[in-house]
Amino acid sequence: MAVLETIDIETAPQPATSIIVMHGLGADGTDFVPLAQELRLEAAGAVRFVFPHAPVMPVTINGGFRMRAWYDVLGPDLRQRQDETGLRRSLAQVEEIIEREKARGTPAGRIVLGGFSQGCALSLLTGLRHRERLAGIVGLSGYLPLAHTTAAERSDANALTPIFMAHGRHDDVVPMSAGEASRDALRALGHDVEWHDYPMPHSVCMEEIQDLNAWLLKVLA
Repeated sequence: MAVLETIDIETAPQPATSIIVMHGLGADGTDFVPLAQELRLEAAGAVRFVFPHAPVMPVTINGGFRMRAWYDVLGPDLRQRQDETGLRRSLAQVEEIIEREKARGTPAGRIVLGGFSQGCALSLLTGLRHRERLAGIVGLSGYLPLAHTTAAERSDANALTPIFMAHGRHDDVVPMSAGEASRDALRALGHDVEWHDYPMPHSVCMEEIQDLNAWLLKVLA
């Protein structure tokens, strides 16, 4: 399995924290580089931001056009007919990135895993199953994939890991109802989910970044 290419940005030498951010369908790792420039995490110490590039693959819902994607999208209902093979392949690749960060000296408890849209799905999928407790899991404008397997496959180590979820009320790509259903499913399993929604489409807004900043400072304190 090919190791994913990443963009790495360090806020200061010898970072003790890693924040891994997965982009959405059709984008690449550069998409959320501005996030590293907007967040103010000095109180948490030096941070390494890691922005992986998803593999290029044909995407069914886009007529088989090849683009960067974490998994195939088989139809408009994202929670039906899911590409389980693709999801699990990308899960393994993100696990490799987590292991690389540990090898660089960042313990699991100082790693935050996050993502937007497809990246959110992958963040929740991987973070809940990782065998060591992470500092936090971030899901923006996405949903919980393979929800029917979560209870059986989730790691006890991440049962109490804080989760930040946020969504746009006018999202016409991943409806907010999908995000809300995922939030409710996670809370029903006992997970600590902080939820925010905003008057925006399938995007990110400044208020959301500010709320995420406050949450990150709290979990990285």
